[in-house]
Amino acid sequence: KMKNTSSANFINEFPFYDVLSEDEKHDFKKFSHLVSYSQGEILFRQDSPVSHIMFLQTGLIKVFINGRHNSSLVFGLITPGNFVTLLNASDQDLYRCSAKVVEHSNVVLTEISFFRNLIKNNGEFASLILKYAGTEGLNIISRFMNQFQKQLPGRVADMLLYFSEKIYKSETFTLPLTRRELAELAGTTKESMIRTLAEFRHDKIIKLDGKKVEITSPAIIRTLSRLG
Repeated sequence: KMKNTSSANFINEFPFYDVLSEDEKHDFKKFSHLVSYSQGEILFRQDSPVSHIMFLQTGLIKVFINGRHNSSLVFGLITPGNFVTLLNASDQDLYRCSAKVVEHSNVVLTEISFFRNLIKNNGEFASLILKYAGTEGLNIISRFMNQFQKQLPGRVADMLLYFSEKIYKSETFTLPLTRRELAELAGTTKESMIRTLAEFRHDKIIKLDGKKVEITSPAIIRTLSRLG
């Protein structure tokens, strides 16, 4: 279950904290707190009222949009040192997506009204937040463009590289998602995901044991990703 945790220095790791005035830093501590979440917990649900801006200190979080027929579209996974989403930093009243804890996570929650006032009153902070949000948006667009333009082996290769290079920094890792969630991340069906992973294993591109993956031919994976 989620619980408040105490750490005197947690706020110092917040992005762009160094451009705040001493008064703003004092208020930031007052309007922020560090919360520990267990695997499987929901941080927020799509179409629920926006309450906080969330920054991931440790752990792994899935951000997704709910679709029709109990399906969902996964934006991606949030790694430590990143905002869970900045799409809610504007004057929107409702969350436009949902977020779920994949691995035990510590999250800095900052009250949305304070955060928005900070953006209005501190131009340098606002500029840095805007740049971050723009990069976040471009990354989402890039991922979806790849889904539309690439064949399934290219998309699955992208997904494996995403885990290997961006999240775990290793060619051996344990998949943190179910086969269905992996399919939602790659924009395909669960059956197609299972079949493609089996083909990769058969062709000795990867070793696969349950959720444990070892990329045995990283050059081939990168070629599949590049050629799509």
